[in-house]
Amino acid sequence: MKVKLLVGILILGFCLVGLRHLVKYGNGFPLFVASQFIHLSGIIILIFKLIKTKTCSGLSLKSQELTATVIAARAYCSFEVEDHTFTLLSSAIFLSTLWVIYMIRFKLKPTYSKELDSMPLYSLMVPSAILAVLIHPRHFHHRLLTRIIWSFSFYLGAISVLPQLRLMQNAKMVEPFTAYYVFALGVGRFLNCGSWIIHIYETGGQYLMLPSNWTQLWVLMVLLSEFVDAFILADFCYYYLKSVMYQQLLLELSSPSYSLGRGKNI
Repeated sequence: MKVKLLVGILILGFCLVGLRHLVKYGNGFPLFVASQFIHLSGIIILIFKLIKTKTCSGLSLKSQELTATVIAARAYCSFEVEDHTFTLLSSAIFLSTLWVIYMIRFKLKPTYSKELDSMPLYSLMVPSAILAVLIHPRHFHHRLLTRIIWSFSFYLGAISVLPQLRLMQNAKMVEPFTAYYVFALGVGRFLNCGSWIIHIYETGGQYLMLPSNWTQLWVLMVLLSEFVDAFILADFCYYYLKSVMYQQLLLELSSPSYSLGRGKNI
């Protein structure tokens, strides 16, 4: 585990340096947009799976519903601040996710493993809502409701993939198309984290030193949310890449915990 952590940190550092030189704008916004495109590509993979296989086995309806909630919240906030690029991307992701939810709930309901999708939504949504009310950006010149919804989307987005990972743990296997989708989420999350790190680096850390203590706390909470999400997906991505390198499928998961660190490559 120590070796994996060290290698992971080194790879992360080299990738960030490379991304920094590839990005033309120092604020890291292109990386954020790229992460949204990758997220959209992951959903397109799910749509292809549902159309081709006529089954939603291995997919978590609850993760899709949480994702739709997060994207709807961010689309609303981006519309409020007139960020048309992000609004367009969010709308595309939101509509695609709604289609996946519709297929799971109605068209392919007999193939949905409800008993394996066992994580209660309130256990994720309620803490995220409480955090959003307590800790939200206070330096933005927007309505209080908009700031709270924006914060809620960050907190919930960081843990929205947990029901999907829990379902895979309960099933003790990962369906290939689902693995592609989760891997796409992991890559997108890495780019998202990279955009924040580059932005902080380019501002010389001034973004962390905003006037209000509450604002500083908000920035730290956003960074923590991003890193939590990346950490949740990092172990899965590691075993996914390992399985690809050895030309094997990531099929079985032996551990009932949230972490996929004890996954087996068959």
